[in-house]
Amino acid sequence: MSGAQTVLTSWAEAGDVLRVAVAPARPTEADGDPVEQIAATLAGSHLAAVFLFVSPEADAAAIARRASARFAPVPVIGCTTAGEISPDGYVEGQILAIGLPAGLFAVETRLVPDLDDLVGERLISDMIRARQALTRARPDWEGEFAFVMVDGLSRREDELTAALAAALGPVPLFGGSAGDGLRFGNTFVFHQGHALQKAAVITFVRSRCRVKVFNLDHLVPTDQRMVVTGADPARRIVHTINAEPAAFEYARLLGKDPTQLTTFTFAAHPVVVRFGGRHHVRSIQRMEANGDLHFFSAIGEGLVLTLAEPQDMADHLAHELDALGQREPPAAILACDCVLRRIEAQEKQAFGRLSDLLRRHRVVGFSTYGEQLGAMHVNQTMTGVAIYPPEEGAP
Repeated sequence: MSGAQTVLTSWAEAGDVLRVAVAPARPTEADGDPVEQIAATLAGSHLAAVFLFVSPEADAAAIARRASARFAPVPVIGCTTAGEISPDGYVEGQILAIGLPAGLFAVETRLVPDLDDLVGERLISDMIRARQALTRARPDWEGEFAFVMVDGLSRREDELTAALAAALGPVPLFGGSAGDGLRFGNTFVFHQGHALQKAAVITFVRSRCRVKVFNLDHLVPTDQRMVVTGADPARRIVHTINAEPAAFEYARLLGKDPTQLTTFTFAAHPVVVRFGGRHHVRSIQRMEANGDLHFFSAIGEGLVLTLAEPQDMADHLAHELDALGQREPPAAILACDCVLRRIEAQEKQAFGRLSDLLRRHRVVGFSTYGEQLGAMHVNQTMTGVAIYPPEEGAP
């Protein structure tokens, strides 16, 4: 914890826009209770909300319950992760808490309790009321965004973001799909002390700080295209590509033996689709022995997929983070970073460089099973919000 404490000092010197605490997911007797460690670090802060990103190594239900009770009446919202981004960069096996100071932020949270029962009109009305309540509470604060956390195994992110789009108005939305490391077994979101599945939590945030929602990826489309000829869209499974078993055809186009396909192959050679004037990644999660491919996001028959190749990940991230600070450096960045980016960084021995960049640019957040941006569910991106220091004399 000593390294995290050192970095936290620099965060405080940068303006204390966010309060950050880290505790081990599996504490030793010497570590003590992780919720109490977090509470002690955040003590003395008047908070509007706490975001909690919890390693799957922890007892998620117990952490959610105890944190909610410990910080009450401050809302505690969060999810399980596929890895954490702490003030030290990429970490694993941690519980990361991010406190939003009440002097800089106001929030309204809403739960979508059952993603299999998305009632559009009711959802839209509820979200509009939340936006309006926040605007009435802080009409003089102009920074605003919506942050969504959703069950990463629900396969309902696309429907959720499409439904939310009608209620957002000018408010930019970003978010992440809860993870379970590389297990793909159980993912949870947290609301009012409960760890929930097939659910989502949306937090509307209004801030005295200037904010900028962003999305980046380091992938460049190639000329190699393929067509989905057989799929199960509800389960995000592709059976055939170019009328051949999907995994075998994908491997052939890469010049690989199908038995060589791994999670890293999918991370290093993703496919993209083009709409809205740009390419969007459709990441492959895993393959079955029969050649089926499971995807992280919406897929369907007739879709034209294009193979993409990565740029240097660290160089690209450095350029993009520098661009966010062109006018002035962000005081903090809250980010949802696809787990496939973490996997690629490990396999290409860029993990240390990326962690150093994340640390120097004050990026915190979690690794996801997918990201949300506006009305879209995307993959293999870093999506988040840059938060800038409040202007001198701002109300």
